[in-house]
Amino acid sequence: MQTRTIVLVAFDGFLSLDVSGPWEVFSKASRLVTANHAHPAYRLVLASPDGGTIISSSGLRWADSTAVADIRGPIDTVLVSGGNASVFEPGGAAAGLLPWLRRKAQTVRRMGSVCTGAFALAAAGLLDGRRATTHWNACAQLASTYPNVKVEPDAIYVADPPFYCSAGISAAIDLSLALVEEDLGQPIALSVARDLVVYLRRPGGQSQFSAGLQAQMAASHGFRNLIMWMVEHPRSDLSVAALAERMALSERHFARQFRTETGKTPARFVEALRLDQAKNHLEQTSWPLERVAERAGFGSVDSLQRSLRRHTGLTPEVYRQRFSKQGY
Repeated sequence: MQTRTIVLVAFDGFLSLDVSGPWEVFSKASRLVTANHAHPAYRLVLASPDGGTIISSSGLRWADSTAVADIRGPIDTVLVSGGNASVFEPGGAAAGLLPWLRRKAQTVRRMGSVCTGAFALAAAGLLDGRRATTHWNACAQLASTYPNVKVEPDAIYVADPPFYCSAGISAAIDLSLALVEEDLGQPIALSVARDLVVYLRRPGGQSQFSAGLQAQMAASHGFRNLIMWMVEHPRSDLSVAALAERMALSERHFARQFRTETGKTPARFVEALRLDQAKNHLEQTSWPLERVAERAGFGSVDSLQRSLRRHTGLTPEVYRQRFSKQGY
């Protein structure tokens, strides 16, 4: 087996988990493979613009990084960590990485980003016309600064080979596991996931936040309590009339206020939270579709199928086949 060199690029102010998460995934996978092969699966290199000690955003000092210009030998994969996106702008502390990224993009098999590392790939012009994602809090900035990039704000990670982008921080583990599975197969990736006590496959297209969490972040105290109750009772009567009565508001005022608080109409929000529940049941259980639909609050399997197809393009059967955790 040929050893693949994985270069994790960081800089002063980078986020430690953007590097340590992928590093653990690849290093554990390499150790598992080395037990049965003469050569390790991966060689990991911590790189930075100038080499030497780099300091993370939390103040941790990482010693002995290699200057990108000093990396020798073929590189299989480059992953750029996140941090303050301004460092990639002209004159920024990490702007010197951009020419190197452009050159390496011509020769490496894969190039990716973690969190706001997507700004480096975008600034280098590598994501023009391509799909990408970043930390949820920076998606709007990425889209406005680089309008030629097709930003997918909800995704855990996006694969548009040879470029890969993960969402914020811990999502780098999801992306790294997907890359290990691509390289070494599911059994190795599964062993790594178990060792790290994480899911092997949190689907890349899965939203960074559930509908309930998104709404709770935006809502005021009274509506936040209502939303928590709705998430816990998806099979209850969640009609506008019933919800307005719980809030002691007229239906018209409730509907208007709910949209102001959450950014969604009550009907769209109820569908989203029920769909979150259904996805969870499809991933975590082997229940028949009738039971999944009933437990998630859908009135019928047909309603579940229409909603899932509208939002993901998949049937419940295909969604379960792709993302089920049964047997892991």
